[in-house]
Amino acid sequence: MYEQILEDLKNSSAQLIAVSKTKPNVLISELYEKGQRAFGENYVQELVDKQAALPTDIEWHFIGHLQSNKVKYIAPFIDMIHSVDSEKLLVEINKQAAKNNRVIKCLLQFHIADEDTKFGFDTEGVKKMMIDQTNAFSNVEICGVMGMATFTDDKAQVRREFKALKQMFDELKSAYFVDNQSFTQISMGMSDDYKMAIEEGSTMVRIGSLLFGKRG
Repeated sequence: MYEQILEDLKNSSAQLIAVSKTKPNVLISELYEKGQRAFGENYVQELVDKQAALPTDIEWHFIGHLQSNKVKYIAPFIDMIHSVDSEKLLVEINKQAAKNNRVIKCLLQFHIADEDTKFGFDTEGVKKMMIDQTNAFSNVEICGVMGMATFTDDKAQVRREFKALKQMFDELKSAYFVDNQSFTQISMGMSDDYKMAIEEGSTMVRIGSLLFGKRG
């Protein structure tokens, strides 16, 4: 399945983030041996343990809900945090990145789903933050946006939500990041809908169950 997914991504600009949460190191190592380097995790302690045990050139992406008091544990090594869902969290990431003499890449998570369980900014909240905090985050590099579509069989709804995230990206790009060469990423699409997400402009797809099997 790994090879098939790479084939599906070949004609797009999308990067595969292999979602390895709850999966053992041996399965991660198998994908690593095939050339996969970008892995996504949801839980801080699990990520810290895996980072210590696995090859140092793995590019770790944090994709789950992140509590501010846990940022310090991943700040020394994390490559990108997809799930920045509040200004408070961004402030803490900037603080911990500075302590580690690093610049941490971040994506702003938007609430695009028709579900109360999903976290994320709304458009007005991000616009206010950008106006208030321009140049305040010297150790954070805002690279784009992330969103999770509603868990539904209604493909038309999922496509609308993907289109909405792409529109948010375009609005932020033109308003605040027009000269920023780093603001390029749209993280959307998972195992069930990544092909649609690519059609709607995704640059990062987060795929777990197709690679590792359903959670048992």
